[in-house]
Amino acid sequence: MTQISKVSRIALIGSGFVGSSYAFALFNQGLASELVIIDANHKKAEGDAMDLNHGLPFASNMRIWAGDYSDCKDADLVVITAGANQAPGETRLDLIEKNAKIFKSIVESVMNSGFNGLFLVATNPVDVLTYATWKYSGLPANRVIGSGTILDTARLRYLLGEQIEVDPRNVHAYIIGEHGDTELPAWSNVSIGGQPLEDYRKTHGKPTDEDLNNIFINVRDAAYHIIERKGATYYGIAMGLARLTKAILRNENSVLSVSTLLTGKYGLDDVYIGVPAVVNRQGIRDVYELHLSEDEKQKLHHSAGVLKQAISSIFPK
Repeated sequence: MTQISKVSRIALIGSGFVGSSYAFALFNQGLASELVIIDANHKKAEGDAMDLNHGLPFASNMRIWAGDYSDCKDADLVVITAGANQAPGETRLDLIEKNAKIFKSIVESVMNSGFNGLFLVATNPVDVLTYATWKYSGLPANRVIGSGTILDTARLRYLLGEQIEVDPRNVHAYIIGEHGDTELPAWSNVSIGGQPLEDYRKTHGKPTDEDLNNIFINVRDAAYHIIERKGATYYGIAMGLARLTKAILRNENSVLSVSTLLTGKYGLDDVYIGVPAVVNRQGIRDVYELHLSEDEKQKLHHSAGVLKQAISSIFPK
């Protein structure tokens, strides 16, 4: 496998809760040689760069500074976390109009620098804004990736692992669809340490249908619960973005549930949506098509329909 390049640069656009948490995760894991932080509030970006640099004696070496869009020219990866936040009671899709305008300006500024790397988008509604980034940038779709359902999938694995008292890293399960209210668990594809969930349930008598339904509801509504308590979610998604960054820069060919463009898989076309995909240095190498139950297929198509309608509000057919 190709090793991490000698000098790898990440340009982070947006130094809010998610962006600064991602920068901290990146720094702790030593995932890049250079990190440039770009924010409309340049003083905030400077403050984060200063604060992180003061931790250098405790970490692996990384050059960190507050910069501008011209610094994107030599970036391997541009990570966008900028945009309006989800307010209490507001859905991710409610954010479309506000954030589409912000994104047009951001993506055009990045491309004007001569950028020729990959985009990783985390701002909500992530599926719609990743589609917008692809359109605004003119890059091939494999080089524009959304964080998709990577966090929802992690939440599912954590809660299912907690329920059956198994390390969540040995729970293989995916949330697919919109990163939002129409997402769904692909229960038909869940395995515990390689054993299909249905076989595990027969052997252990749990988790019950009610348990599984409650787990999914808690996954789907997790952001609402966290926002209600502390105003925003940022640690979980920052860890997910760091995981994606590692898969990209270290050319891992890892299977992760990300938002990617479908062009026929799952019977869907021209929509960015969360599904398992192989991620490496070139971006999305391949989309995995899970064998879904009929009910799951219908729910995925419904989710895609909601996203397509949202996309059409920015890009009318």
